[in-house]
Amino acid sequence: MGLLSATTSAVRYRVDGQVEHPVLETIAQGLKKGVITDIDNQPSEQTAGWTSFRNPFEPDFEGSSFLVGTYILFSLRIDKKTIPPKLLQKHFSAESAQRLKALDREFLSNEEKKGLKDQIILRLNQKMPATPNIYDVVWQYEKGLLWFFSTLKSANELLETLFFKSFGLHLIRMIPYTMALFNPEITGAQRDALEKLAFAENGDG
Repeated sequence: MGLLSATTSAVRYRVDGQVEHPVLETIAQGLKKGVITDIDNQPSEQTAGWTSFRNPFEPDFEGSSFLVGTYILFSLRIDKKTIPPKLLQKHFSAESAQRLKALDREFLSNEEKKGLKDQIILRLNQKMPATPNIYDVVWQYEKGLLWFFSTLKSANELLETLFFKSFGLHLIRMIPYTMALFNPEITGAQRDALEKLAFAENGDG
């Protein structure tokens, strides 16, 4: 699901810190730094990186192509290869039989089985195309707010890690606790009470 879907869900973040000036140039450099790389014909199982909102299969961050008003629009693309278990078993059975015949043995050790399976996985991954998953990102950089259009835990974790690597800024997920904590109208006493509740909830109190 993405920004233009009929039904969608998103996670809201607060961006901790300010983008260095010149802002658009800094953001463009960060996007290029974390741009998606192609793993087709490569043994890698997964890759993740930024891509263009309008054309996710040909990333382009030149100029201000990612700017819409005061919003930065781009996407996180996660490409992953999944080998069907039956296909892996087919290759493993055939190649283990060949190896046993060559060694004139009846059994392979656990270490040999693992090594053979790893070799097969690498070879199959090199031939297998990756399946892309695309999740849109909307960043209102002036107010330090960001929306990520996926609630998947793994996708959100990749977003947070890649965002810091690209821009040097942490993303703070806006759950009810953090929304209350960052409320400008909260008093010092209320902040202390919130922190004590969170401390007790984590089992440290």
